Amino acid sequence: MVHAFVLASVKRDKINETAQELLEIDGIAEVYSIAGDWDLIAIIRVRENEQLAAIVTEHMLKLDGLLNTTTLIGFRAYSNHDLDRMFSIGLED
Repeated sequence: MVHAFVLASVKRDKINETAQELLEIDGIAEVYSIAGDWDLIAIIRVRENEQLAAIVTEHMLKLDGLLNTTTLIGFRAYSNHDLDRMFSIGLED
């Protein structure tokens, strides 16, 4: 399972619309509005790096509201919760 976090700068008048458009992309599990240098963070959970590449370099590029993004890939999860079990819900073969 590949987990990625995409930090996004968004046109001010397009934040809500862009958040909804991101959620429509298969593989984007959650989108949060955030404070700080970025406007949104999209949480991506997919099986393979190729899926992540397609989301970031093909699907997200089509969104008019996005100005700039930075993608962070997670290697390991450290938590008090069983994250692997939680993140795999709905991905069973």
